[in-house]
Amino acid sequence: MKLTILGCYAATPRTFTNPTAQVLEINNHLFLIDCGEGTQVELRRNKVKFSKIKHIFISHLHGDHFYGLVGLISTFRLLNRESELHVYGPKGIKEIITLQLKLSNSWTNYPLYFHELTEKEPQLIFEDAKVTVETIPLNHRVYTNGFIFREKPGLRKLLINEAQNYGIDVALYQSVKMGKDVISNEGELIPNYLVTAPPDPPKSYAFCSDTAYSPAIVPQIKNVTVLYHESTFLEEHKHLAAPTKHSTAIEAATLAKEANVGTLILGHYSTRYSDIELFRKEANTIFQKVELADDGRNFTFK
Repeated sequence: MKLTILGCYAATPRTFTNPTAQVLEINNHLFLIDCGEGTQVELRRNKVKFSKIKHIFISHLHGDHFYGLVGLISTFRLLNRESELHVYGPKGIKEIITLQLKLSNSWTNYPLYFHELTEKEPQLIFEDAKVTVETIPLNHRVYTNGFIFREKPGLRKLLINEAQNYGIDVALYQSVKMGKDVISNEGELIPNYLVTAPPDPPKSYAFCSDTAYSPAIVPQIKNVTVLYHESTFLEEHKHLAAPTKHSTAIEAATLAKEANVGTLILGHYSTRYSDIELFRKEANTIFQKVELADDGRNFTFK
């Protein structure tokens, strides 16, 4: 599982920082999460192939999280895209994007599907044979969701030497990986556990931005491999968090500890701060395994 941060700062773009956007690669899927201004430039800078983006998840309709979307959709048209594009986001996103496309006479030449969200409870919004995606209802000034991406359990690992020793035909290897007992070339029933090992534990990624401190999400994000959680403010500005419905680094770390997550990644920093290491320092007083998002940074979780 690989995460590429395209932008992770709050509010307005600057010459050296970008608003929220990130790419998650999980189980042969590439998902774009949020799409602030400058996203397509950062996609190019980070060498992400546009053609691999088939699903875009928008958390809410504040500009620093989706103002880059119509530009990206239009660029796909200019590049003669043919494959489907699916956009998941709050109700209203279809109206906003299609109005812009209409008035600029820029209708797509590829299938564009909007999946508008209105539920205030967790909702399964994507599933295939390898991955599921659910919403995480958040507490912000407008209707907002986070998203949790989960791998489905993989096939068992074939112990090739053992399989050969037990005389299992190569044609049966796929059945063995699927957990089945098989008959050897000598006619003996070979129990699956003798020739396989368990698959790697499925990985999961929870994205939470923007939101006030919300302990209600803890059961849903329990034991996730990685939690990305906004940390707009340090403790000295905690008094600004509640009225703006944002979180502090301490609050993000508290949720990570309560949910027993593997790694916490902080982001969505207010641009008033000149040193983001201060966010890690404060979070570490509560939770130890803390990473800092920053534009262009990559994280790989095996």
